[in-house]
Amino acid sequence: MAVHTQLQFLLLLLFSLFTPFATPLTFNFSTFPNDTTSLFIEGDAYYTDGKRLRLTKTAKEPKLAGNIGRATYSEPFLLRGNDSGKLRLADFTTHFAFVIDSQGNKSYGDGFVFFLAPKGSVLNSILGGGGKLGLPVADLPGGNEYPFVAVEFDIYQNPPPTYLDPPYDHVGVDVNNLRSNITMAWSGDIPNAKINNASISYNSSSKTLTVAYTTLVNDTAGIQKQVMRYLRYVVDLKQYLPDWVIVGFSAGTGDRVSLPEIISWNFTSTSIVDEFVDSKDTTPPAAPNPDTVDEHKSRNNNIPLLAVGLGVGLSILVAALALVWFIFRRKSVAGRNVEDTMMVLDDEFERGTGPMKFMYSELARATNNFDEEEKLGEGGFGGVYRGFIRDLNAYVAVKRVSKGSKQGLKEYAAEVRIIGRLRHRNLVQLIGWCHENGELLLVYELMPHGSLDSYLFKARSFLNWEVRYKIALGLGSGLLYLHEGCEQCILHRDIKASNVMLDLNFNVKLGDFGLARLVEHEKGSLTTVVAGTRGYMALDYVVSGKASKESDVYSFGVVALEIACGRKSMDFDLENSRINLVDWVWGLYGEGKLIEAADPKLCGDFDERQMECLMIVGLWCAHPDYTSRPPIQQAIQVLNFKDQLPTLPAIMPMAPSFARPVMTFSDTISGSETGHTKSSNSDSTNSAGLSS
Repeated sequence: MAVHTQLQFLLLLLFSLFTPFATPLTFNFSTFPNDTTSLFIEGDAYYTDGKRLRLTKTAKEPKLAGNIGRATYSEPFLLRGNDSGKLRLADFTTHFAFVIDSQGNKSYGDGFVFFLAPKGSVLNSILGGGGKLGLPVADLPGGNEYPFVAVEFDIYQNPPPTYLDPPYDHVGVDVNNLRSNITMAWSGDIPNAKINNASISYNSSSKTLTVAYTTLVNDTAGIQKQVMRYLRYVVDLKQYLPDWVIVGFSAGTGDRVSLPEIISWNFTSTSIVDEFVDSKDTTPPAAPNPDTVDEHKSRNNNIPLLAVGLGVGLSILVAALALVWFIFRRKSVAGRNVEDTMMVLDDEFERGTGPMKFMYSELARATNNFDEEEKLGEGGFGGVYRGFIRDLNAYVAVKRVSKGSKQGLKEYAAEVRIIGRLRHRNLVQLIGWCHENGELLLVYELMPHGSLDSYLFKARSFLNWEVRYKIALGLGSGLLYLHEGCEQCILHRDIKASNVMLDLNFNVKLGDFGLARLVEHEKGSLTTVVAGTRGYMALDYVVSGKASKESDVYSFGVVALEIACGRKSMDFDLENSRINLVDWVWGLYGEGKLIEAADPKLCGDFDERQMECLMIVGLWCAHPDYTSRPPIQQAIQVLNFKDQLPTLPAIMPMAPSFARPVMTFSDTISGSETGHTKSSNSDSTNSAGLSS
């Protein structure tokens, strides 16, 4: 049975090599320069002073009042496809900062919408009722010209006889209709042109559209404060939208002033295999080609391409067959080694204190037999499931290591041996373990708010500055405990945003100790197989193979910069050029423009002294020369303003040279040198007390 499964896997792998993929749509606009070419502007939309995108113009004469505008990204994305006979939807997340300016008028016009509509849909240029917010709504019998799903920020209540809106400014979800399916009150302080933030995400598994947005509320003292609110609506997008859709904003106004401006915008969708799309329309629209090509010549030109393709295919097939032989050759030996290791682990864990041993049947029952509905995430080594332990009367996160995973066995053993003995408020608690029937299971406390990366990069929700700074301090506290507070120094070796977990109150708990190693305090480092995640590993560690407190501190520095800047350690700019976060921030530091690196989603709503402190400490910790990095305790002192900020060189120093270690074949397949990016799905750490 195992042989058959592996052959199926190899055939699927070969097939996938020849299958074209629709890459996910990902873009980020921190500003909107006048020469922006990746947006399609329609109607009265335009760019203002090279920084903002305005959707409508100012009405100057009553008889000419009213205008409509729309801006969409120039490329569509594949919303749905047919995978193994099942119609599959893509997930997407988007975040944008915006302002609606009424130019001081207390009586103002309509708002604007974020929408998804079929490729080829057009702006509704018919005035009246705010131009239907620019959406493709038809007043004629027969319905709309195009379907759409939109999130509206509405600041005008339609008078009788339409009665489309509730009697207050609101956020609403619209499906093929301007009468919102669900609404929630919203106060954007329009007369004062208050900057607001919004995040919209769609989970295709739960079919839930979630809108997180800022709004003004009065506190107990009657003082207005901007807070986050959440609106959720269950909608199956495949019932309303086709395979390929466009995304963007549209707005319209009548004889009153409403000037919606988009300040920044980012968007990310998941990918779907083109080959499996069950539609006649399976490719995005291509630019028109005026040139004609002779059919006979075209066919002849395809012959060498076909020959090359066949040659490549045969080479891959031979390599795959060799791999099958290699796997079966080692299978029996590997199986015996795993069983022997399991017996040793069982004896060792039984003698230890702390985490409890669970029966497999108990964990299977807790997770409803590892039902897909309970899955919180999927990683390279296996899945993470939510479960309820009756004896504990508590929900937990159960990590299930894939069977036959040698690397998974090593990480499983490391987690129980190391994290099982730790107790700290900023570390994820391991509750128990289980290895029987060939299964490797770890039981953790459940972290309701998931991982930090889902908030910084995936627009799950918005983290204000106060929470972000608290997260940085908590992460430093947890790392200090690992380095100095235990009997032996613990090197985590995989500190990254997806391993920084958040509890119900957004307190930090560092998780995933599968790569952690123990070392004596007086040594403070060890030579080991290089392990970690690309973008978070110090060059001195990668080159020398020597893990140390300093290499952990480097990773902490990168995460600190991500918290402050809202950008990934390795990111892309609008020209799709790779950006190293440390290099970029250090460049701004040298130019005296450090504060420009602050996350634009914060819209300037942060403590400037704290922002500067966090970024300088981040650069200090990520210093190319490991001898210039501070101990984590000193970094925490500076973050608490109990010590002076360091003065760093204006130009980032070059890293010193190191002797490169001799790498063996077993080193290179450890899963680390290739990036060790174990989170394969979006939100793989969602609600779990660990990273998968």
